[in-house]
Amino acid sequence: MTQIPSSAPNTRDGLVFHWPTVLFIALIHGLALGLAPFFFSWSAVALTLGLHWLFGSIGICLGYHRLLSHRSFRVPQGLEYAIALIGVLAFQGGPIFWVAGHRLHHAYTEDRDRDPYSAQRGFWWSHMLWLFYQRSTFFDPQQYYRYAPDLARDPVYRWFDSYGALLQIPLAGLLYLLGGWPFVVYGMLVRSVLLWHSTWLINSVTHLWGNRPFLCDDNSRNLWWAAILTYGEGWHNNHHAYPQVAPAGWHWWQIDITWWAIRTLQALGLARKVVMPPPERLGHDFRGWDSPLKPLRRLGSILPTYPHSPGGTQGNSHQSSPIGSNADYNADYDKESALP
Repeated sequence: MTQIPSSAPNTRDGLVFHWPTVLFIALIHGLALGLAPFFFSWSAVALTLGLHWLFGSIGICLGYHRLLSHRSFRVPQGLEYAIALIGVLAFQGGPIFWVAGHRLHHAYTEDRDRDPYSAQRGFWWSHMLWLFYQRSTFFDPQQYYRYAPDLARDPVYRWFDSYGALLQIPLAGLLYLLGGWPFVVYGMLVRSVLLWHSTWLINSVTHLWGNRPFLCDDNSRNLWWAAILTYGEGWHNNHHAYPQVAPAGWHWWQIDITWWAIRTLQALGLARKVVMPPPERLGHDFRGWDSPLKPLRRLGSILPTYPHSPGGTQGNSHQSSPIGSNADYNADYDKESALP
């Protein structure tokens, strides 16, 4: 579901080359490339891969994207905050900033002015230049809060959005205590660079190359190698055809590691109202994926349930319309906030 305010982004808002962002991203890249050879260790590489998965798949793909941006499923509020915190540690901006930009991307996909990272402006624009030429519509909290009001009204998300970057300091301190400078260089610098480009690949390459099983009104593509690098996000044409659906990979051979995590939460009874692909578009349903999770479902049956999904079912919801409105998010928020 993409949230669309009553007023569209201001298309006359000019581009401004933002030197602080350019210099900061260049500095992180330079330090990662320059220091990595001198602090190499296999344990640091393993740490990098582990944090890339934790912050990338769980924090960004599952948290910022499928949970917060599209509300593809619901979890208890405390768990939602914890997942969002993992996304904050990914160092890709606060949750309101990220969600607002992504909802605009779906509402105005590939529009040169209203899509923050429109592929119509070229590969490098959609990959990273959109961060360098900043428009207040997309980067000023007073403006982008309009596109994620369900998060903007929550003081926890406002704090994450304003001060979340400061959490990199205790994270770096913890990594230093665990493994010295190799863990800091690889766990902070190398991991940040790799995860940035993994995320940016979805904005760029999956709007240029790959196949299109769904004839959307945009150029989104399914690209298998991008899906591997991004824990399932590379099945991008599937996602643009049905943005609110929780799994991005719709077939057994479409590897979607993030969906496996959602499915595990569902089996434990922690994820509800999981939006599934329409069966008529698949020719089958997802029952065949359940068997490896039967032990987890048995465990989930003895865990407490949570009042976070009124009227929801576990895995039987289907997407009928890919785009919603502010009213949808506000109604859901008001209804769930009123629960004891």
